Amino acid sequence: MALSSIALCSRALLKIGASTIASFDEGTAEAEVAANLYPSIRDAMLSSHPWNFASGQTSLARLSAAPVADYAYAFQLPGDFLRALSAGVTGRGRGLDYRIAESRLHTDAEQVVLTYVFRPAETDFPPFFDSALIARLAAEFCAPITESTARAELLFKLAEDEFRRAKLIDGQQDTPTSIENFPLVDVRS
Repeated sequence: MALSSIALCSRALLKIGASTIASFDEGTAEAEVAANLYPSIRDAMLSSHPWNFASGQTSLARLSAAPVADYAYAFQLPGDFLRALSAGVTGRGRGLDYRIAESRLHTDAEQVVLTYVFRPAETDFPPFFDSALIARLAAEFCAPITESTARAELLFKLAEDEFRRAKLIDGQQDTPTSIENFPLVDVRS
């Protein structure tokens, strides 16, 4: 079942014994805490791991203004960009030397394919990520709403367990990456 941002926050609020919310601007303490904390916690969770459901590739548009130093070209990052995973030239998503600066990707290549973590719609989150996000939201919401730091600490430990479980499930959904071009292996062969 796909959950909205309001549903995710409401489930987290239920976990700490607080009232659910119908919108972020309803004027309650719960709504104010959720509205202020939810976007940054969601983005932090998404960017903390290369989730398969939130990873994508795109060709970047080159900007006319060149970087001041070190690289020849600058490229515009996508609007939903959270974190770079790798960059490559056309047809390959890795292997390129680059730097992210001033919300642009700088490199010496004339074309770039970026592999990155993006911000998907909440309704596209898989259930394992929903569970981890709800646990983290409950931990973050606990202190401002219940004023119980001991309870918040316990919830943070539970959230960390959910996060590890979610990473494990996500990691089982693709082929494991192999070590390529490792000099110690080449010497022994």
